[in-house]
Amino acid sequence: MAAGGPSLLELHGISKRFGATMALQEVHLELRAGEVHALLGENGAGKSTLIKILGGIHRPDAGELRLDGIPVEIRGVADADRLGIRLIHQELTLAPNLSVAENLFLGREPRRWGLLQRGAMTAAAEALRDRLGLGVIGDVRVRVGSLSVAQQQLVEIARALSTEARILVLDEPTASLSEAETALLFDTLRRLRQQGVGIIYISHRLEEIQRLADRITVLRDGRSIGTQDAAQLSAPELIRWMVGRELREHYPRPPHRPGAVALSVTHLVNDRVRDVSFELRYGEVLGLAGLVGAGRTELAETLFGLRPARQGEVRLEGRPVRITSPGDALAAGIALVPEDRKRAGLVLTGSVGFNLALPWAPEWHRGCHVQTARRDAIVERGIAGFGIRCTGAEQPVRGLSGGNQQKVVIAKWMEHPPKVLILDEPTRGVDVGAREEMFALIGRAIQAGMAVLLISSDLPEVMNLSHRLALYRNGRILREMASDAITPEAVMAELTRN
Repeated sequence: MAAGGPSLLELHGISKRFGATMALQEVHLELRAGEVHALLGENGAGKSTLIKILGGIHRPDAGELRLDGIPVEIRGVADADRLGIRLIHQELTLAPNLSVAENLFLGREPRRWGLLQRGAMTAAAEALRDRLGLGVIGDVRVRVGSLSVAQQQLVEIARALSTEARILVLDEPTASLSEAETALLFDTLRRLRQQGVGIIYISHRLEEIQRLADRITVLRDGRSIGTQDAAQLSAPELIRWMVGRELREHYPRPPHRPGAVALSVTHLVNDRVRDVSFELRYGEVLGLAGLVGAGRTELAETLFGLRPARQGEVRLEGRPVRITSPGDALAAGIALVPEDRKRAGLVLTGSVGFNLALPWAPEWHRGCHVQTARRDAIVERGIAGFGIRCTGAEQPVRGLSGGNQQKVVIAKWMEHPPKVLILDEPTRGVDVGAREEMFALIGRAIQAGMAVLLISSDLPEVMNLSHRLALYRNGRILREMASDAITPEAVMAELTRN
C-alpha cells in the first residue's frame, strides 16, 4: 500500500506531564499527505493525550510541531481548526435535541438577512450525507437523540468531513459500526487519502488496521516504540509492540456443554422487535449477528425491561415471567451489560466502589443504617474477582480505562450471578489486552453455568465466541445455526440481502 506523499505534520520530542504522571515522553510521529497513519497502543499509552495536543485541548510541555515543515503552535481548538486539523473523538459530542442537519452545520448555519435558511441547510446536509456514502444516517431532519449509537457516530464523522480538513484524526470511529458500515467509512477515508488528506487513525481492531493503514506508530507507557509500514507488521508483532507480551491469536470459544433451557422467548413483539422466538441454554453462548439498526439492542432492552413488549412470552427455566422493568429482569435472573457503558452502565460521577455496590444496596443499606463492612466486602470481591485496575475503591470510575470500566459494569452484576447474561458490544472501545480479558470473562460465565446472549458488531468476534449464531435483520431472527456451520461471507450475504 502506498505510504503517502510529502511530510504534512511532524511531532518531535512531544512531552506532557499531569502532576506526577508523565503522560507523554519525547514522542515522535510523522504524518504524510495522502496516508492513513495508525496510532496504536493499550489504553493509558498516551494516544488520547497526543491527539488532544493536536486538537488544541492540551498544550505540550516540551517538543515541536511542524506543519509543511514550518513550526506551529496550537494554543487552542480555534488554532487547530484554522490549520485544518479535525478530531473525531470516541465520545460523541453531538447535541441530541437538535436534528442531524442542525448538528452537521452547528455554528455555521446558512442564513440570509439574519434568518436561518432551513431548507438550504437540509439540502446541504442531504448532499453531504450522500457524497460521503453514509445513507444509513437516514432522514437528516430527525433528532440526533433518536438515532442509534452507530448512526450518531456516522453523523459525528460527517460533521468533521463537512469542512476542508487537511488532517483528520479518528479515535475508534468503528467501535459501534457493522461490517457494512465500516466498509462505507473506509471507502470515504480512501477517497480522502487520494485527495491528499493525512489521516491519523486510532483503533483497537487490528484487522481494520491491516486493511486500511499505510504506516503504524505504536505508543507504550507514553513513549513512541517505533513506526513501520503496515505491510511489514503481522498481528502478533503489533501486539508485542503494544503490550510487551504475547497474547493468544484466536478467539477462545468456551467449551460447549449445553444444559437445560434457561431462557425461552416466544413471539416477542414491540415497535422494534417483530415476532422474535429463540431458546438459550445454560452453558452456551448464543451470538446475535446483525447490521447496526437491525434492532439487536432493542431486543436486549426489551428482555431487560427497558422497552415494553406488546405481545409474546418470556420463560425462565420453563416458568413464564413478566418483565416490565429492569427490577423485574434482575429478580428473574437476567442482567444486561449495555452497548454504551458510560451513558447506561455506569454512574460516572460515582466511585468504583459506589458503582459495584449500587445494585445490592438493599443488602447493605437498611433504613437509616449502613452496613459498611458488608458493602466493603461486596466492593472488594468485585475488584479482586475481576482484576479491576484502580487506585482503590474510591477512585472515580470515569478515570478508569475503557477495559476497566467495562469490568466494573460486568462485576457489579456478579455478586449474585444472573442466570442469563446479555452482553451488548462488550469489547467496544477497549484495547487488545482488555479484549482478551473480556473473552476470558465470557468463558468464566459459561464455566459457571450461565447462559450468555452476545451481541457484537465485530463479525469475527461474535462468530468465533458463540456456540450458536442467530442472524438478525429488521427486528427478526432469520435463522439459527452452529457458529462454525457458516462463513462470514455467507452471514454478510444474508444480512444485506434485499
